[in-house]
Amino acid sequence: QVQLVESGGGLVQPGGSLRLSCAASGSIFSIGFMGWYRQAPGNQRESVAGFTSGGMTNYADSVKGRFTISRDNAKNTVYLQMNSLKPEDTAVYYCYANIAGLHTPEVKYPYWGQGTQVTVSS
Repeated sequence: QVQLVESGGGLVQPGGSLRLSCAASGSIFSIGFMGWYRQAPGNQRESVAGFTSGGMTNYADSVKGRFTISRDNAKNTVYLQMNSLKPEDTAVYYCYANIAGLHTPEVKYPYWGQGTQVTVSS
């Protein structure tokens, strides 16, 4: 059984910072892409930032220069450092990863975390 567990959400004032963490656990053989998505009320889920197993990163235009994604492969963990937060960043943030389990090492399956609420408000 593989699962992703997020932490680090909360309430922050505009201009503030938060750091999200997402740890993968279970019977893991390998992890490929890891990333963060978010969904605000009434909106579709959108990509925020991604980190490939090869070390490449990508960001949504709306967060470039403010958010930084990083990854600790030894801990099977991905982080999202969010600075200069704006009210429009308010959303539920979801971690995503492509993971191959020990029993099916040749195939990576998509996994989602349970989501963590980020609220930016004064």
